[in-house]
This record gives sequence, structure tokens and C-alpha cells, in this order.
Amino acid sequence: MKIRSYQPADLETLKTITVEAFQGVSIDEGIEREYGPINGHDWKWRKSGHVEADVRRDPEGIFIAEVDGKIAGYISTWHDLEAGIGYIPNLAFAPEFRGQGMGRKLLEHALQHFRDLNLTLAKIETLEQNDVGNHLYTSLGFKEIVKQVHFVAPLTSTTEKS
Repeated sequence: MKIRSYQPADLETLKTITVEAFQGVSIDEGIEREYGPINGHDWKWRKSGHVEADVRRDPEGIFIAEVDGKIAGYISTWHDLEAGIGYIPNLAFAPEFRGQGMGRKLLEHALQHFRDLNLTLAKIETLEQNDVGNHLYTSLGFKEIVKQVHFVAPLTSTTEKS
């Protein structure tokens, strides 16, 4: 496996990998199960938009895992120098490259990137049902700080008010 910097030509592949990898562990997918597509867009459209946002925020903080010239997966990062915190919004791999230790290597690469920036902490989030992520992150020294509950309320009512 080779780790390289993000290139704009990578975007569509990263979006495809992300949508597939986050099936079953996406907040947007949970919202869709409850309320259906929003404004004509499904959760996959919204999740791929998160990758576009990562690119806009910090393209130099996106690292690509490549195997034999093929994108196997990636990690996106951004940082707040003043706060001393590095953030990892997305980590995803194509199915055929999972379970081979590449996620660990990309995470280690991102953590070193943060150390090189003299940051103090690294932050990553995952859902409770993401057993692989929960195991991997804690094995690299991440500690659960708090649990967060996501609430969603429809802004239109289907019942008439009395």
C-alpha cells in the first residue's frame, strides 16, 4: 500500500467508496429510514456531499491509500491550529481492501500529520453500531469522551392544529 496526497481527479472515486462504506453506519441513512428522501435527494447524495465539503475545507489533509495504482481508500482531515485539535471526518475503504490493516495505516499517517502540525488532540466520531471503527479507534489510543444523540424534527406538519 502506498499513501499519497489527494488529487482532484480522485473525487468521484472517493464519493463512491464513501457511500458504500457508510451504508448502515450513516446518520443521513438513519434520517432517511425515518423520513424518506429529503428535497428529492437520498442519503447517498448527502453523504457524498460530505466528501466534497472535506475537499473544500482542506484538500491537503486528504490522504489516499493506493494498491497497484488503484484507490483502495482514504482519510480526510482538517485542523484548528489555535485550538490544537485535528479532526478526522471520514475514513473509508472499498470492500475488497477492508480488513487488511490499511485503515490503521491511514489513521497512523493522519495522526503523524497532526503531530507534525504540533496539535494536541485528534478527534474522530463514529456511530455506536460501527463495531470495526470503535475497535480500531480505541486500539490507536482514542478514548470515548461522550455519547451524542441525534434528534431530527420535521419542519412541516401533516396534522392540523386545533
